[in-house]
Amino acid sequence: MLLEVDGLCVNYGHIEAIRDISFGVEEGTITTLIGANGAGKTTTLKTISGLRKVRAGTIKFDGKDITNLPPFERVMMGLSQSPEGRGCFPGMTVLENLDMGAYVRKDRKTPAYRADLDRVFDLFPRLKEREKQAAGSMSGGEQQMLAIGRALMAKPRLVLLDEPSMGLAPKLIQQIFTIISEINSQGTTVLLVEQNAAQALKRSHHAHILETGEIVKSGTGAQLASDDSVKAAYLGGDV
Repeated sequence: MLLEVDGLCVNYGHIEAIRDISFGVEEGTITTLIGANGAGKTTTLKTISGLRKVRAGTIKFDGKDITNLPPFERVMMGLSQSPEGRGCFPGMTVLENLDMGAYVRKDRKTPAYRADLDRVFDLFPRLKEREKQAAGSMSGGEQQMLAIGRALMAKPRLVLLDEPSMGLAPKLIQQIFTIISEINSQGTTVLLVEQNAAQALKRSHHAHILETGEIVKSGTGAQLASDDSVKAAYLGGDV
């Protein structure tokens, strides 16, 4: 198991945001967390990447306990995140944003670095066209592509994607999910938080449903997509 979350509890002050959740992410898979707003999905990702303090429980990455490691050390181990809301640096160019994603790498002047940059441009040709453009002047869809591309420049074994389809037009949503599947097929493990449950479950090997900070149902993407209670709550009655 590449990522193991065991008995995780996280508080915001006196409020329990996550209560005793446990799940794993197998290497080479796409695992999705779905649930309503406030269910604890984003908090889970932030805690895995080191941006939230753990009250109880452990997080292991590739067998190593990373529960109390600072975020940059987790990135160096091969774990990176594309945050909710994209978080691009608006005054910096596309190329500069991508370079920021690789800040922990020591091989920036090597062919390996160029190959990873080319991989991002192959996945997102629009970014190649805009490489000298300020990120803040691009559309929401382009900024989402940039946020994912920036996370990939850290050369992660596991990439955390938080609401990658939020606020995008339907055509772009389809494109983003196709690219997520391509990223996974190229060898990067994906942990996905997503409101568009139908699209996410269609592409996921494993999925978990969070409600008020607890995992209430788990299964394969196909199992949850065909579950009547899941359909009623998250899929509008159908996939």
